[in-house]
Amino acid sequence: MGKDKLRRFAEIDTFGNVFQLEEGKRFKGHWSSGHFQNDKPLILELACGKGEYTVNLAKLFPDKNFIGIDYKGNRIWRGAKTAIEENIPNVAFLRIQIENILDYFGENEVSEIWITFPDPQPQISREKKRLTFPGFLEKYRQILTEEGIIHLKTDNDGFYAYTAEKVETQKLRLLQKTEDLYNSDLVNEVLSIKTYYEKKYLAVDKNINYLSFSFG
Repeated sequence: MGKDKLRRFAEIDTFGNVFQLEEGKRFKGHWSSGHFQNDKPLILELACGKGEYTVNLAKLFPDKNFIGIDYKGNRIWRGAKTAIEENIPNVAFLRIQIENILDYFGENEVSEIWITFPDPQPQISREKKRLTFPGFLEKYRQILTEEGIIHLKTDNDGFYAYTAEKVETQKLRLLQKTEDLYNSDLVNEVLSIKTYYEKKYLAVDKNINYLSFSFG
C-alpha cells in the first residue's frame, strides 16, 4: 500500500464523520437520532467513491441526513475531509461491504438510496455482485420506507438495461428513466451533480443513463 493511502487510512480514523466496520453497527435503526442528533430523513449513496454525490446532496438539502457507503477508505477520505473542511454537518461515511448493509440499518430507516456509477460487474459469473441484483434489491426493500426511492446513474448501457429489466420482472414501480440524461427533460439541479468519473465520460460524449423506482 502506498504512503498516501496509508496516510489517508490513518487520518480517517480521526474523523468524527467516518464509521468503519463494527463501529457503525451501534447506530443501526437510529442513525438520525443517534449520530446526527435530529429526526431528519436519511439518504444513502452506495459505492460512493470519493463522495461527490453525498456531499453535494447534503449541501442542497440541509434538512436531510446523508451517508456515503464504500469499502475503500482512501476514497471515502476525500468526501469526509471535504465535509469537515466546509463544515457540512449532515454528512457521514460508512466503510463497509454493501452486502452487509442489513447489519447497519434498521427496517424503514432509509428514505432514498442513490447508486452512482457503480462497478457494472459485466461478467455473468459476477451477476450477484451487481448492486441491482435481486438479492441486493431485497435488502434495500427492508431498510427503505414504504415510499422510499432508489436512483441509479450509470454510463454503462448494459447495467442500465439489466436494472430496467429487474424493475419490470420484480414488478417494482418505475418512476423515471432515460438513456440520455443530459438531453432529456429530467435533468435538474440534483441530477446535474457530477462525479469524477461522470465528468470523464461526458468529456468523450458518453451518454448517461438514469432511472428511479420504488417498491411501493
